[in-house]
Amino acid sequence: MAELQTLSVNVNGQSHCCSVQPRQHLVDFVRHDLGLKGSHLGCEHGVCGACTLELDGKIVRGCLTLAVQAQGCRVRTIEGLSEDGDVRDLQDAFIRHNALQCGFCTPGMVMAAKELLETKPNATRAEVREWMSGNYCRCTGYHAIVDAVCDTLAERAKQRAA
Repeated sequence: MAELQTLSVNVNGQSHCCSVQPRQHLVDFVRHDLGLKGSHLGCEHGVCGACTLELDGKIVRGCLTLAVQAQGCRVRTIEGLSEDGDVRDLQDAFIRHNALQCGFCTPGMVMAAKELLETKPNATRAEVREWMSGNYCRCTGYHAIVDAVCDTLAERAKQRAA
């Protein structure tokens, strides 16, 4: 068994110093060691996006990122986004458009959509669809998700113009 490594990381504004296995994935650390269950394990191959987390402001696949790679970094989970209120309008749009059904993919979808909203505030519907294609949803067929993201983009554009 590999020797434990010390991990100092800030998760959702809280500092943590823990011992972790060198091959432990970031999503497993967040879920099992910190008890933050919002990010899910789906494929464990970086394909489905259910494990999406934010690492120093950029989304990553938590199942492909080792916990030790987060040494000295800031990690935000869906719980942190929700607490900060950064995605309240997006969450409301998901509800209005019934863009969540079973909810398994929703945290990863919201994490990905948040980054899109910040980096491409003038994204077209086609760009939204392309951006969100990295996250799998087996229930909604994506139309409602794309509608929710597009509505949020439009509302934020109105706010910027006002």
